[in-house]
Amino acid sequence: MQKIGVFDSGIGGLTVLKDLMRLLPGVDMVYLGDSARLPYGTKSSKTIVRYSLQCARFLVSKGIDMLVVACNTASAHSIAALKDEFHIPVVGVIATGAAAAAATGAATVGVIGTSSTIRSGAYEKALLDLKPGLKVVSAACPLFVPLVEEGWFDDRITEQVAARYLAGMRAQEIEALLLGCTHYPLLKGLLGRVMGDTVTIVDSAYYTALAVKELFGEQPACHKGGDVVYYLTDLNPRFVELGEIFLGHEMTHVYEVDLGV
Repeated sequence: MQKIGVFDSGIGGLTVLKDLMRLLPGVDMVYLGDSARLPYGTKSSKTIVRYSLQCARFLVSKGIDMLVVACNTASAHSIAALKDEFHIPVVGVIATGAAAAAATGAATVGVIGTSSTIRSGAYEKALLDLKPGLKVVSAACPLFVPLVEEGWFDDRITEQVAARYLAGMRAQEIEALLLGCTHYPLLKGLLGRVMGDTVTIVDSAYYTALAVKELFGEQPACHKGGDVVYYLTDLNPRFVELGEIFLGHEMTHVYEVDLGV
């Protein structure tokens, strides 16, 4: 396998891409952010599946060998349809994140995400399929995405919001906290402080990238980094500016694409 395709409804999937680039430095990657139609979380399941298939078809046209669904909403609704249509490996963030959380050995796991992801119950189902006796405590944290996109990763206001959202989980003494949104890894340090040292923070973006690395297997030594190309369905300067903060480096080869819909 030579090339990975990654898509998200917008910018959050760049946290998955960042870990992929670090773990598989010699592999070419193509990222598609469907920024013209975000957020997916407000759409019906039928529409989310249609959008996901359109994104995947575009990436497959670029010659990818593996598809990574770096969007929790798309992972919750579209994985089965994507696997049915395409004959390449398809990896989503929910199954990999749930497996990592179950592997911590925690008896009580907290799951945080957008309202749509939490409402879908996808993480809870995946966790209980893996570990039927597990206690799962879920909470929607809708303000985290705009706070991250404002760049307030370590801000007093963000910490106050987090403390309020997570008060119930602290009261129930969860042992692991699963970050069920690809924006949330940027809040890992802050969330760790709020929850305390006894709670393991499980970053689904990282474990998705790790699962992809394991599927790729050992790669030959490569003295140059893999090429990365970015496509956006709505190219705006703010996306690129924020994307560079997510990635920690400059974004080059950024193009606007019309999916024909």
